[in-house]
Amino acid sequence: MQSTDEQLTELSSQLNGGIERIQLPAIATLMDLGPPGWHILQVFLHQSQKTPETDNSAIWIYGHIYQQLLGIDDHAVQTTLKEDFPGGVVPLHSERGINYLPLQHCLARKDFQTSDRLTLEKLCELAGPTATQRRWLYFTEVEQLPLLDLQTLNQLWLAYSLGRFGYSVQRQLWLGSGKNWDTLWEKINWRKGKKWTRYPHEFTWDLAAPRGHLPLSNQLRGVQVMNAILNHPAWS
Repeated sequence: MQSTDEQLTELSSQLNGGIERIQLPAIATLMDLGPPGWHILQVFLHQSQKTPETDNSAIWIYGHIYQQLLGIDDHAVQTTLKEDFPGGVVPLHSERGINYLPLQHCLARKDFQTSDRLTLEKLCELAGPTATQRRWLYFTEVEQLPLLDLQTLNQLWLAYSLGRFGYSVQRQLWLGSGKNWDTLWEKINWRKGKKWTRYPHEFTWDLAAPRGHLPLSNQLRGVQVMNAILNHPAWS
C-alpha cells in the first residue's frame, strides 16, 4: 500500500505528464487529499505563467485547477490565489483597452449565463458606441474586431469550460460538419429539427451542454454574424 508521500509524488507526476485523461482524475484526487494535494495543484498552477499563451491544450487544465481551488473554504489557499492570480489564469490582453476582468470572474465561478451576456457586451464595446447602444452586431463589424481581443475571449471560454466552449471549438465543429450550418446547429443544440432553441430557458448553462454550445450568437438574424466570427483571421 502506498504511503501518502508516495501517492502525492505519483499524482504530481500524472499531473505534469500532460495527458488529459490522466490529469483530470489526478486533480480530483489531489483535491480530496486536502492541503498537501492543494499545494501540488498551486505549484502546478504557477506553471501557467510560463506556458505560451497560445497553448489552448494547456489553458483549460489551468482554468479547471483554478476553479477547483477557488471553491475551497481555506484562508491560505484563497490568499494565495488573490495574491498570485488576482484576475484569474488567463492574461487579459486587449488592443482597445477593454476590461475583461468581470467576464473572467464570472467564467471562473461557472456562471455561464452571465458570462454569455458579458461576452456580447464586450463584443459590442469593441465594435463601438453604436453597436453598444444597439446591443447586437452587424457581420461587417465582426470583420473589423481585433484579433487579440477575439483570442482573449476565446481563451477565457476555453479555460473555464474544460475546453468545451469557445469560438475555436465552434469553428472546429463547423469545419468538421463540412461548413454545413444546419448540421452545426443540431450538433451544438441551437436548433432541433425546425425549432430554434429559445433563449434563455432552453439553453444549457453548465458543462452538461454539448461541445460548442456557448457562447451564443443570435442566428434568428441569419448566419452572417456567426460566419464572420468563424472566418475571422483570429483563428488562422
